[in-house]
Amino acid sequence: MQRRLPFFFLLTLYLLTLGAGYGQKVREKSGTAKQVLVSPDVQFGPLFEAVQMNSVFPDSKTFADCTPKFPPATILDNYNQARQRADFNLEAFVMQHFTMPVKPASGYTSKAGQSMQQHIADLWPVLTRPATPSAKPGQQSGSLIPLPNSYVVPGGRFSEIYYWDSYFTMLGLKASGKADLIQNMVNNFAYLIRTFGFIPNGNRTYFLGRSQPPFFSLMVNLLSEVQGRRMLLRYLPELQKEYKFWMDGKTQLTNPNTAYRRVVRLDEGIFLNRYYDDNPTPRPESYKEDVLLGKKVKDPQMLYRHIRAGAESGWDFSSRWFSDGKRLRTIHTTDFIPVDLNSLLVNLELTLSECYRLKGDSRQAETYRKLALQRRRAIHRYCWDAKNQFFFDYDFMARKPSRIYSLAAVYPLFVKIASMEQATAVADKLRKSFLKPGGLTTTLASTGEQWDAPNGWAPLQWLSIQGLRYYRQNTLADQIKMNWVSENLRVYKASGKMVEKYDVVHTAAAKGGEYPNQDGFGWTNGVLAVLLSEQ
Repeated sequence: MQRRLPFFFLLTLYLLTLGAGYGQKVREKSGTAKQVLVSPDVQFGPLFEAVQMNSVFPDSKTFADCTPKFPPATILDNYNQARQRADFNLEAFVMQHFTMPVKPASGYTSKAGQSMQQHIADLWPVLTRPATPSAKPGQQSGSLIPLPNSYVVPGGRFSEIYYWDSYFTMLGLKASGKADLIQNMVNNFAYLIRTFGFIPNGNRTYFLGRSQPPFFSLMVNLLSEVQGRRMLLRYLPELQKEYKFWMDGKTQLTNPNTAYRRVVRLDEGIFLNRYYDDNPTPRPESYKEDVLLGKKVKDPQMLYRHIRAGAESGWDFSSRWFSDGKRLRTIHTTDFIPVDLNSLLVNLELTLSECYRLKGDSRQAETYRKLALQRRRAIHRYCWDAKNQFFFDYDFMARKPSRIYSLAAVYPLFVKIASMEQATAVADKLRKSFLKPGGLTTTLASTGEQWDAPNGWAPLQWLSIQGLRYYRQNTLADQIKMNWVSENLRVYKASGKMVEKYDVVHTAAAKGGEYPNQDGFGWTNGVLAVLLSEQ
């Protein structure tokens, strides 16, 4: 009988040979290796699997964020010896060999009678982290990737910076007069692009296989509102490099309906993008959940790829990505051309065009202007459903639009690529179906996932409000704003907290997803701060 190799051995071997995202080298300008960043599931192999699968911590993210007290090789040697003993206690071993992560807002309580505005102002320093220097030779570091400047984290279980969250946090920082912190955060993202060639999901080694919705061009444009348009030129190399990341493999695609990483070639030489992840393995921060779900499907690696791509989308998870519209096990994220992602890439192309115009390079400026126009036309062709008068994701494998109504449809309005007729139709659907007492619900499906009904999220409220304003749908925009601010205020008065998401239908505590609702909370604070500043 052939002996099967342990799962952790096969996983570790696969990741070490894969190389993308799990053994990243940070290099100095001289080209010499400075530090090797390894994801903790690879670094600790059998120990990592044992801790996660035995639920030593209720939240899988906890161990992924721990900092080792000793060199990994020493810890693994100690583990291999200790686990042979009859009195071995896994939890006690972990506590002896690792330092637990600190929650960003732990110990903070709001002051009685304090206004929401003052509460948000007091939270900025609580959620701000100082620059994190690289580990010195011989010094142990965990999964946190060092950043050269201070930054704001979301809060709760999220003690690192997150890519798309940060744009909405920056909106609030601008309203709060903290332009220096916006500058620091933009510089941090520029540093990540220079270092890795893209902006990871967050500054953790286990996020190095994926990015998040590309808001960097919007961040740079936001900073330019404070510092002037020519400031854009400072970040042209990083904007160009991020675009290269999303378009990697375009020249390799010669046949319609084929894809490579994040690029998809459609009919007539049209190129659009999808969400992806370079690693078809369980997410370290949700390891046990992914492994258990993987046992329910025929192809676990494909499931893991789709799950990770869903995490790159920021909508982790939603009926947007489910083939049956109900169950996570039917997720097939990489089959979709997402309307939100491609709208953001139009903005990136237009920003590159503007950068080259400011530089005096008219040829390159025209190249990117044409690319943006081509993408706009493609979004209209593939993502606009004339019958249902709404923007949908496009399933390029099935060659048909999705039928899941979601707030991703507001992105073409937000980046101003919808026609007036399309915007009016989208507004009508939002008014009739999405608008609830607490704001806009994320989708119209109730699946138990956090990016579905009845939950509402701050970033989608802002994108909707601004998108509607651009097309003179001010009455609806004002109603969404009033409902959302009122719900934020209701929860704050009841709990003294700003939370990650809200149940906008029942105006009750939001539920769903892989973890409890988190307090803090970076993008909720940011969006509310800018909305309140308008009054």
